[in-house]
Amino acid sequence: MNANQIHATFEATLNLISSGKLKNAFDNTKLLVDDLQLGLYTDRFDELQQNYRYLLDYFISGIEDPERKIVYNKIVAKLFTLNYELHEELMFRNSSNFEYTQQRYFPHTKRYLTTKELLISLNYYHSQTTLIGNLQDTHDAELKRLRLNYETALSELFKNYWLTKYYSSDDKDIFIKLLQTDDFDKPEKALLISSLTLNLWRMFDESKLMLLLDCCLHVNQTVKQRALVGLCFVLIKYNRFLIFFPSVRNRLVLLADDNQTLKNFRNIIIQIISTVETDKITKKLREEILPEVMKISPLLKDKMDAESLLKSDEWEEGNPEWQDMLEKSGVSDKLQELSELQMEGADVYMSTFSMLKSFPFFNDIANWFIPFDTRFSSISELFTTEDKSILSAFVGNNAMCNSDKYSFCLSILQMPEAQRSMLKQSFKMESEQLEEMAKDEALLTPDIAAKNISKQYIQDLFRFFKLFPQHTDFYDIFSSALLMHNSYLFDILSANSEIKTDVAEYYFAKSHYKQALELFEDLLKVQEPTSAIYQKTGYLYQQTSQLGKALEAYLKADIIQPDDLWTIRKIALCYRLSGNHEKALEFYQHADFLKPNQTSTLLHIGQCLVALERFKEALQVYAKLDTEDITGLKVWRAITWCAFVSGNLAQADYYSQKILEHEQLATDLLNAGHIAWCQNKRSLAGEYYFRCLKNTKNKDLFESMLWNDLIYLSSKGIDKGDISLMIDQLLYRER
Repeated sequence: MNANQIHATFEATLNLISSGKLKNAFDNTKLLVDDLQLGLYTDRFDELQQNYRYLLDYFISGIEDPERKIVYNKIVAKLFTLNYELHEELMFRNSSNFEYTQQRYFPHTKRYLTTKELLISLNYYHSQTTLIGNLQDTHDAELKRLRLNYETALSELFKNYWLTKYYSSDDKDIFIKLLQTDDFDKPEKALLISSLTLNLWRMFDESKLMLLLDCCLHVNQTVKQRALVGLCFVLIKYNRFLIFFPSVRNRLVLLADDNQTLKNFRNIIIQIISTVETDKITKKLREEILPEVMKISPLLKDKMDAESLLKSDEWEEGNPEWQDMLEKSGVSDKLQELSELQMEGADVYMSTFSMLKSFPFFNDIANWFIPFDTRFSSISELFTTEDKSILSAFVGNNAMCNSDKYSFCLSILQMPEAQRSMLKQSFKMESEQLEEMAKDEALLTPDIAAKNISKQYIQDLFRFFKLFPQHTDFYDIFSSALLMHNSYLFDILSANSEIKTDVAEYYFAKSHYKQALELFEDLLKVQEPTSAIYQKTGYLYQQTSQLGKALEAYLKADIIQPDDLWTIRKIALCYRLSGNHEKALEFYQHADFLKPNQTSTLLHIGQCLVALERFKEALQVYAKLDTEDITGLKVWRAITWCAFVSGNLAQADYYSQKILEHEQLATDLLNAGHIAWCQNKRSLAGEYYFRCLKNTKNKDLFESMLWNDLIYLSSKGIDKGDISLMIDQLLYRER
């Protein structure tokens, strides 16, 4: 089999396993085993299939086995794991995918043959830099050499734990040793978590998953937050099969028993969901804001040139005309919106920094995940001058993720020195402001550090999976962002916390209606219902086109909290949309009683009366709105029609002419024709009808519009024959 066939067989097998069709799953697995032709896997497969057949024999014999479910789950778990191992081995042989190419290539390029040698090299760097750090001036070259070796070792460390199929006991021991070192700032800790996560993302391994779960309890916040983020993604990928791994469930239950961990999970899940907004933000920047900025930039330049002639004291008064330009263009509002999104934690920098990921620095996959470090050889030049503190403060803030900070520094290095110095100075004030904001945040939100770490790491992951040159060779980790609430993990987390409510509210606020509805429906099953929950559930049903359920929810909200204006109006709307205009009118009139003379309510009352053919009553409502001079053309059209149908042709004609002075839609011209004809102005009627025909540009449409009003024209003495003659006359004229 080729790589595509292998992967297709593998995916089909997983679907068979998850649907309980184990016989077919074993048959598919046999295809992979036979293709691999390794005795170890053949023996495992044969033993596993024989155990399943024993289970079936016991089952058919009628022997009651209290352990049957446990045995069955173990068989499923082993079959699932075996398929992942077979897939990994076969793809290693056959696939040109980036990861498998790297697996084949990496052993031939390794500088360190074992993880033990890697550990020795990393420890040597830390010990030597500590020893000679105070003598930097005299040992600068040696420190640079040590640093380059260290960075090579970091890259190999990442690749080793990312690409290795099976971790040996030495691999696991060294993994643990590196995480247990006292120095919390060592980047190898963070890289280990990322490499383990990517490894698990490619291939399921229960022992590696347990290792990641251990990392979720680490005292180092960087390690802990990265591990929790990775765990969320990994668990959603393998969600269908986790039920067959009770040890995983037990560990998750223990994690969920800690309140702080629950808070961390809640923040991370919402942050992952929020990545869905990143593409929207990027699109807004590219399609709405930047084009508008480009349009007005010449005007702003001209204004700047003019203002530069003024005296300095006048200049400092400000530039209201510039602001006026921004406001008229709509850019100001859009920029304010983006600013608010940034304050909420949205990723507003993706669009900017997506163009700055082509530096050779990012050719090394490890560098997409390494924490920002001013000592990194690719950027250290920027931080060797006296003003390094200014730039350090700027890139040290939490607004940018790690890979964007590297992009930013690398782009500065491309500038001439003079421009670079000017840029650094321009950061001084902003750096101070960012520092103050960071202090305020820390005071207001004690767990802000943890939130910032997870936010930045998720953004680093997002950039890798969207921008890495070979990102299409990876299954997008963010494709499941809106499925977080349907996961095995989420069920465990939401059992003893308010996380389900928080996530439901977030979905609701961001207009992810389908997902929000799923959670609100669950909440109604387990919580004492409130008017607010029924209101939101009704609104979600409404937005997902489930009108009957929406009405039911709104009525329940009204029972719990009677006479809520918003609820009453929604009930009325549901009745109107379902065609029950009598009930709709009843509730709109009740809304008018609760808050009289609201324009929108009166408009709806008028529409209901029209639908019920109570035209004289509708006319009274619309006349009141016209007196208040609020709604213009919309009310004039309603008055015109109601007056015409009611037989008040003079009033209808008056408002019809008012409309035609402002706008001439096809319906406006048609109604004008009706009015003129019923006033025995047949020639004028023909003129209006002809203009209507030209407006529609569709003879059949025009004829249907005219015939649809036959009942009203007939009541005014115009019969079918007259209409036929009018149409023919118009058609001859059209020639």
